[in-house]
Amino acid sequence: LQGARLTAWEAARQRMAYTLLADGAAGSLFAAGEVDAVVVGADRIAADGSVANKVGTYPLAVLARYHHVPFLVVAPWTTVDVGTPDGASVEVEQRAGREVTEIGGAVVAPLGTQAYNPAFDVTPAELVTAIVTDRGVLSPVTAEGIAALEGGA
Repeated sequence: LQGARLTAWEAARQRMAYTLLADGAAGSLFAAGEVDAVVVGADRIAADGSVANKVGTYPLAVLARYHHVPFLVVAPWTTVDVGTPDGASVEVEQRAGREVTEIGGAVVAPLGTQAYNPAFDVTPAELVTAIVTDRGVLSPVTAEGIAALEGGA
C-alpha cells in the first residue's frame, strides 16, 4: 500500500507515466515488454551499494536484470550508511506472522501455519543500474563510487 499512497501520489504530482500493480503481477508486465525502467527508493544503502528497501524490491531487480531494464534507486544521501559495509550486514525486520495469516482479524490460513513476513529485503549492488542522490548519480554502483561521493561532502 505504500506505493499506492506515496509513490503513485508523487509520480502523479510530477506528471510522470506510472503503473500501480499487485506485487505478483510484475513478471507478466516485464515479459510483455511493458516496463521501460524500475524506479525505487531506499531505506538504507550500504557502503558497497547494496540497497535495503521494502520487501519485494529484490525480485523486481532480478526481473529488471533478466529483461535488460534499468533498475534505478532514488534516495537522499542521508540514506547511505557507510558504517554498514554490505547488504549482509543489514538487519532485516521481521513483521508479525498474523499480518499474513489474518485479514481484518479473520484467520485465513490453517491453524499452526508458520508465516515468513520480512519488512525489507536487500538488493545487491550488481543489480542496480544507478543510484541517484542529492550528491550525484552513481553508475556503475561500486563501493569506490560510494566512498568518493561520501568524501565529496
